[in-house]
Amino acid sequence: MSHTLIEGALTGQGLRIGIAVARFNSLVTESLLAGALAGLRRHSVAAHDITVVHVPGSWELPLTLATLASTKKYDGLIALGAVIRGDTPHFDYVAGEAAKGIGAVMLKTEIPIVFGVLTTNTLEQAMDRAGAKSGNKGYDAASTVIEMANLLRELRA
Repeated sequence: MSHTLIEGALTGQGLRIGIAVARFNSLVTESLLAGALAGLRRHSVAAHDITVVHVPGSWELPLTLATLASTKKYDGLIALGAVIRGDTPHFDYVAGEAAKGIGAVMLKTEIPIVFGVLTTNTLEQAMDRAGAKSGNKGYDAASTVIEMANLLRELRA
């Protein structure tokens, strides 16, 4: 029995990508951004097709991504942030609402948005995921947004 296989290619040529990155915990988020930009370049996304928007924190990511998506200029978006657990429940509210908000924007706009917001217990864990030990989740987000943008193009064709 044969089947149809549809996959998104990992070539970013001609794709327009927007990145919203939180300034809060910038030691981490700037490393994530560097990784994302490296990943986009590695997969042939032209510099002039990348827009980077800095926002105060992860809480502000959903609204910013909704605004970027509403312009219809982007094939895919990346959300980058770092929410590190502290001694108060603030972590739970910010991390949870950022995730829910970003997911809602993606479903409403039908533009792929990759969730590159680290939610960790310690700064060390965040740094590990921003390039120190566990790879760079920003780089991973770049690969994912390219694959998803191409996959959706295939599905819509």
